[in-house]
Amino acid sequence: MNFSAWSIHRPLPAILVFILLTAAGLIAFNRLAVSQFPDLTVPVVNVTVMLPGASPSTLETQVTRKVEDATASIPNLRNTASIVNEGVSTTILTFEIEKDGTIAKDEVRDAIDRVRIDLPADVEPPIVSLVNVTGGDMLTYAVTADGWSDEELSWFIDDTVSKRLFAVPGVGTVRRIGGVDREIRVDLRPEAVQGFGVSPALISQQLARIQQEQPGGRTTVGGSEQAVRTLGTVENAADLANFPISMPDGRSVRLSTLATVSDGNATVSQRTTLDGRRVIGFAVQRTTGTSEVDVGNAVRASVAKLQDEQPRVRMVEVASTTQVAENSFKSSMHMLYEGAALAVAVVFLFLRDFRATFISAIALPLSIIPTFAVMYWLGFSLNMITLLALAVVVGILVDDAIVEVENIDRHLRMGKSPEQAALEAADEIGLAVIATSCTLAAVFIPVAFMPGIPGKFFREFGWTAAAAVLFSLLVARLITPMMAAYLLKPLPEHKGDSKLMQWYLRFVDDSLKHRNRTLVIALGIFIGSLALLPLLKVTFIPPTDGIQSNVLIELPPGTALATTGEVAETARQRIADIPEIEHVFVTAGSNSGANGPAGDLTSAELRKATLTIRWNDDRDLTQYELEAQVRERLADLPGVRLSFQGGEPGRALQLVLAGDDPLKLAAAARDVEREIRQLPGLGTVGSSASLVRPEVIVRPDPARAADLGVSTADIAAATRVATRGDYEQFLAKLNLPERQVPIRVQLDERALSDPSLLGQLRVPTATGGSVPLSSVAEITTASGPSQIDRFDRRRNVTITVDLNGMAMGEVEKQIDALPSLVNLPVGVERQAAGDSEIFAEMFGGFAMAMVAGIFCVYGVLLLLFNHASQPITILVAVPLAAGGAFGALLITGLDISLSVLIGLILLIGIAVKNSILLVDYAVMAEAQGMSRHEALMDACHKRARPVIMTTMAMGAGMMPIALGLTADASFRMPMAVAVIGGLITSTVLSLVVVPAAFTLVDDAEAWMISKLRRGRRGNDPATA
Repeated sequence: MNFSAWSIHRPLPAILVFILLTAAGLIAFNRLAVSQFPDLTVPVVNVTVMLPGASPSTLETQVTRKVEDATASIPNLRNTASIVNEGVSTTILTFEIEKDGTIAKDEVRDAIDRVRIDLPADVEPPIVSLVNVTGGDMLTYAVTADGWSDEELSWFIDDTVSKRLFAVPGVGTVRRIGGVDREIRVDLRPEAVQGFGVSPALISQQLARIQQEQPGGRTTVGGSEQAVRTLGTVENAADLANFPISMPDGRSVRLSTLATVSDGNATVSQRTTLDGRRVIGFAVQRTTGTSEVDVGNAVRASVAKLQDEQPRVRMVEVASTTQVAENSFKSSMHMLYEGAALAVAVVFLFLRDFRATFISAIALPLSIIPTFAVMYWLGFSLNMITLLALAVVVGILVDDAIVEVENIDRHLRMGKSPEQAALEAADEIGLAVIATSCTLAAVFIPVAFMPGIPGKFFREFGWTAAAAVLFSLLVARLITPMMAAYLLKPLPEHKGDSKLMQWYLRFVDDSLKHRNRTLVIALGIFIGSLALLPLLKVTFIPPTDGIQSNVLIELPPGTALATTGEVAETARQRIADIPEIEHVFVTAGSNSGANGPAGDLTSAELRKATLTIRWNDDRDLTQYELEAQVRERLADLPGVRLSFQGGEPGRALQLVLAGDDPLKLAAAARDVEREIRQLPGLGTVGSSASLVRPEVIVRPDPARAADLGVSTADIAAATRVATRGDYEQFLAKLNLPERQVPIRVQLDERALSDPSLLGQLRVPTATGGSVPLSSVAEITTASGPSQIDRFDRRRNVTITVDLNGMAMGEVEKQIDALPSLVNLPVGVERQAAGDSEIFAEMFGGFAMAMVAGIFCVYGVLLLLFNHASQPITILVAVPLAAGGAFGALLITGLDISLSVLIGLILLIGIAVKNSILLVDYAVMAEAQGMSRHEALMDACHKRARPVIMTTMAMGAGMMPIALGLTADASFRMPMAVAVIGGLITSTVLSLVVVPAAFTLVDDAEAWMISKLRRGRRGNDPATA
C-alpha cells in the first residue's frame, strides 16, 4: 500500500493520528521523571548482623563466613561482598540484572533463617533488606535552632522532620547525621559495686526484668470481658533511682546507692559542623523510579514550610545532586532547541523556500513529542542518556523529511504540479526513506540489549533513539508528502548545474574509470584511521566539573571522636580561605566511604571524618583544579590518610586483591600501593587494608573458673555491661507516649580510664557469691584488624586510585605493568570490581552491539532490496567514517569514552544512510534502461544534494554539543566531535567510493553467477 498517496488523497486520518500522538506525548512529558542518570535497579540485598562490642575477627569467624556460605548457592548471585567492623557484619549480595529483587530478598531471608541457629545466641536478629533507594544522598541539610539543646534538635529531626518528609512522595530514607540519642544513664560507681560485691551484668538484668509492661490475659467482671496487663514501668529517671536491687547475699539496696541515674544522652558517635559551627544534619534519599528533580523540589518546599512553622530553626542545604540533574535537563532541552533551529536553518539555506523549510521543520516536533509517550510507557525518565539519545537524532529526524522535500522540489522544477510532484517524488524515494530509517533503528536497538550494567544503562538510549527515528519515518511517509501537495507552489524549471556539481560529476566519472585506484586509496584511509587508535586514550566517562567534593580523612585506629573532630576542623581551617568555597560540612565519625567493591555501606567509625565541600557555581577554576589546591593544603596533616570520594562514575579506579592468607594479602597490597603512588599525575591513592587497632584481651583461666563455678559467658557479660552496656535487645526501656528510651547500665565513663579497674569487676559464682575478674581471667593487651573486607568469600584489599582527570584506560595500562602486580605471590590474585569491571564489560558490550548492528542493517537491507550484493555495497561506507571520528578526537585532544562509543554506533547508521540514497537511485535508474555507468552518474547527480543537506543538518544539530555550550558538556562533547568528524569523511568519501564499490561488487556478483551457471550446465545430463 502506498501510504504517501493515501495521505495525500485522504489527509484527515493522518492529521488525526498525529494530533493524538502529539497529545499523548505532551501528557507523558509532564509525567516523566527527571533524573541525572537512569535508575539502575540492580537487585542488591543487604544482610546486617549486629553483635555489639564483638571484634571484626570474631564476627568474621562466627557470623560473616556462615552468612556467606548459606547464601552462596542462591541462583543468579553475581558477587558477594562483606564488610566487618566492630560489632557489625554487613554482607552485600549483588544479583544478576534479570533477577527479581523481591524473590532474591525472600531467598536470602530463607537462607539466613536456616543458618540462624548456628549464629551466636547474643546476636541481634539479622536484618535482610532489599536496596530500594537510588543515587545515594539526594539532599543534605545542616540544622541549627536558637535555644534548643542537641537532644531537642535531634528529636525534632527524628520526629517532626522525618514525618513531614516521609509524607513527600518519592522519599525513601531520611537519615540524621550527628546529634544525640536520648538515653537513661545508670552510671555505676565502682566503689559501691565492689563494696556490695555485685556484678554490673546482674544490675542490668534485674532492671530489664522489672522494667516491663506485659499482657496478663483476660478476666470476666460483671459479665463483661476485660484485659489484664502487668505494668512494672516507671515514668521518669527519678522514680527509677528508687528501684530496689537484690544483692547476691539476699539484701536489697536502692539503685541510687549503686549508681547515678540521669535522663541524658547516649555516647556520641558523630559530630557535625558547618563552616566551623556545631550543627546537626540530615540526608534524604529517593526511591527507585521517582523524579530526582521533582522529589528534590518537593523536599525543599516541605523544608521551607517547616522553617516558617519553626522560626527558631534554620536549615541550610549543604549538598545536593538535584541541582546537577536539573542543570543537565535544562541544558539538554536548550541543546535540542538549538540543534533543531540550526538543522532547520541548513534546510532553508539549501531550499530557499519558507514553505519547504516549514514542511521539513514540522518533522522535528512530530517525531520527538510522541517519543515521550513511548518513554513513559516503557518506564524511562528524562535523564542524561535519554536526552542524549534525542540530541543525537535531532539532525536525523529531519533527514527523511529533507530527502522527501528535496525530491519533491526537484520534481516541481520539472514543471509538475505540487500534487503530482508529491505523489511521484514520494513514490520514487519511498524505498530509500524506509531503508534509511529502518537501518538506523536496526543500529540503535542492539544497544538496548547490551549485557550487564552497561546494558541496563543504555536500554533507555537504544529504545528512545529507535522510537524517535521510526516516528520520523511515519512523518516522512504520511505528513511530509501531504503537506507538500497542499502547501508548496509550482516552481520555475531548473536549468543547468552549479560549477561545484559539474566538478563533482567529473571527479566521480574519473574515479569510476580508475576504480581500483579509488578503492585502494579508500582502503589506505581506513587502515590509517585504525593507526590513530593507539594515539588515543581510553576512559570510562570523561571527568565532569561538579559542584561538590567529598574529602575523606582517616586517622589511626583507636582515635577518639574528639581528636577526629579537632583534626577535621584543622583541615577545614586550612582550606577555608579558598574563594570558590561556599560551605564546608564536616562529619566526624563518618562512614568510611566507597572504598571497596561493596560501596559506601560500612558502619560509622570514630576515627574517620568527611569534609563535604560545596563549590560556588560562578567560578573560573574546574573542580579538579580546586581539588588539587585542597590536596596540596592538606598534604602535610600528620598521621592522616586523605582521599577524595567521588559520586560520579569514572572518577576513580578500583584495584581489588583477594586471598585467604591475610599476611600475604597485606604485604602484596602494600607493595602495589607503594608502586602506584610513584606513577605521575594521579590524585590520592587510598587502601582498605585494615590498620591494626589496640585491644584488651580477657582470657579466662579454665581451671580456676571451673573451681569457682564461673562461666565464660558471665565473664563476658560482666566486662561488656561494665564498659558499654548490655546488648540493645536486652536493655530495659522507659515507655514514653511517643517513643521508648533505653536504660543503659555501665560504669561511670570517668572510671573507665583506669586500666586496673577491669580486673576488680565482680563476677558471679555458682554459690551465689562473687569474685574479682582478675582471679578467674588473665587481662592482657594485644592488637587486631579494625575492619575486615571480603569479596566473593575471600579477604580482599581494595586500592582506590583518584584518576585526577586522567584516562582510566591509560592509568589501568600503567598499573597492569607494575612488577608487584605481574608477580603477585601464590594465593593472592586480582579480582575485577567497581568501575574497571564495568569499563571492561562496557567495551565488550559495545563491540557486540556494533557487530550486531551491522548484521541487523544487512538483514534489513536484504529484506527491503531483495538483493544480496547491494547491502554489501551500502556497508562499504561504514569504515570510511572511522578516520574522521578518530582524527577529530585526536585534533581536539579528547579521549575515547562511553559517549564516543555511542557516537560510533550512530555513525554506522549515518554512513549507511548516505549510501542507501545513492545505491537505491542507481538500481532504479539501471532498471529503467540506463547503463551502469550512466545510472551511477545520474544517482550522484540527483542524490548528492540531499546527501549533503542531511549531513549538514546533522552536523548543525550536533554543533551546540561539540562546542561545549551546555552544562555537563564533558560527557556529550566527545560524542559530538566524533560524529561530526565521521560525518565529514563518510559523506565526502561515500560520494566517491560507494559508486566505485558498486561496480566492483556488481562485477563480482556477475562473475559468480556466470561460474555457477557454467557449472550447472556442465552437470546437466541433457547437455551431455
